[in-house]
Amino acid sequence: MSFSWASLPAFLLAVCVLVTVHEFGHFWVARRLGFRVLRFSVGFGRPLLRRVGRDGTEFVLAMVPLGGYVKMLDEREGAVAAADLPGAFTRRPHWQRICVLLAGPAFNIVFAVLVLAAIFVVSGITEVRPLVGAVSPGTPAATAGLRSGDEVVAIGGAPVEGQRDVWLAVLAAAGGTGPLEFDVRGLDGDQRRVRIVVDDPAARRRLTEPDGLLATLGFRFREPPVPAVLGEVESGGPAAQAGLRTGDRVLAVDGERTDTFLDLVTLVRARPGETVAVNYRRGGVEAVAHVAVAVETQDGERFGRIRVARPAGPVTLPPEMVRHVHIGPLAALPRAAAEAWRMTALQARIVWRMIVGEASVKNLSGPLTIAELAGHSAQAGPGPFLEFLVLVSLALGFMNLLPIPILDGGQVVMQLIEWLKGSPLSERAQALGQQLGVALVMLLLGIALYNDIARQFS
Repeated sequence: MSFSWASLPAFLLAVCVLVTVHEFGHFWVARRLGFRVLRFSVGFGRPLLRRVGRDGTEFVLAMVPLGGYVKMLDEREGAVAAADLPGAFTRRPHWQRICVLLAGPAFNIVFAVLVLAAIFVVSGITEVRPLVGAVSPGTPAATAGLRSGDEVVAIGGAPVEGQRDVWLAVLAAAGGTGPLEFDVRGLDGDQRRVRIVVDDPAARRRLTEPDGLLATLGFRFREPPVPAVLGEVESGGPAAQAGLRTGDRVLAVDGERTDTFLDLVTLVRARPGETVAVNYRRGGVEAVAHVAVAVETQDGERFGRIRVARPAGPVTLPPEMVRHVHIGPLAALPRAAAEAWRMTALQARIVWRMIVGEASVKNLSGPLTIAELAGHSAQAGPGPFLEFLVLVSLALGFMNLLPIPILDGGQVVMQLIEWLKGSPLSERAQALGQQLGVALVMLLLGIALYNDIARQFS
């Protein structure tokens, strides 16, 4: 996935919506508990729009839409008139301060649950059936007896409904040491248990990488039949140098027929460093191109690429690959809440495993990846874009609960310490906490940005 400036409007819209939700949580609870709110700003920098409420609160839409803040009356930032002291942040009870701090992440999570429930009511739930496609010889999946055509029905005894459930279940189990137990239904209808063993700690860790889960296990899900038509042909790549163009229909590679784009990928991957004869049709005329397949290496595996993309446009899944469930209004909210809890718990588990070294830090995504996802989801339609907002809102809510001093969770910890000791923290302790928080956030942002840049060149 590569960054495109066309994704920027969708990214900015997502940021504005989610920041507004987050800051409104702080604002709404602070007002209800008697705090004096001086400013509610969406964005930073020079104000573009400004309105002052009847109680003196300033509402601002600022020039740089990459964040926001709620500024409350606070004695630590300057002198406060005696008449205004009851509304100052430092004069309110500690439990009220904690409620205000928790309100931002809570509103992000509640927003995600409500939007997800609305999606369920309007569209129901469409799951892509976890049908096994190609199984690579010599891999853990092949050794365990997983076969092409099998359908995964449970993992670790827990039923799965679609491919996404399989991903989440394997990620959840990746930190353990035992075999991954797949209950599968074969083409003959018989059900059996497949125990996939991944003993190597490094391979187990690769299960947690964004593109490493299925590759490490050694199988792919069945893909919808996409014709072997070339999408974008990378300039200067092997296919372009051989004269192939976007729109060419590949008929065969070294005499082996290619009915689908996956056939093309499979044949090319198996021929690193070779020169292959590619039969293709262009405008009703058939021809042959001799393509020098490039050699690439990932995790010690050599494979071939000719640097072409699958044809652009949505892929239509055949009816036998999908399972659709209608959700009524009464069932939608608890189902959405359960789904939000599962995704948030998985985030917490992965973050902890990254801290202890059991999960890859490649899971951290920065602004480039998030912007690209925003653009792709917006192009796919309102539904996918709302689903993207749900995922990012849950992530924003969870990340702000981490006990890092400059985040809401860290501020909650500091308020709890003050509450227990019965006096405010010293200025030195507060400054040290802020510096530590800034350092940790900058480290996380640096790793995420590095991952973004690495993905651009991968």
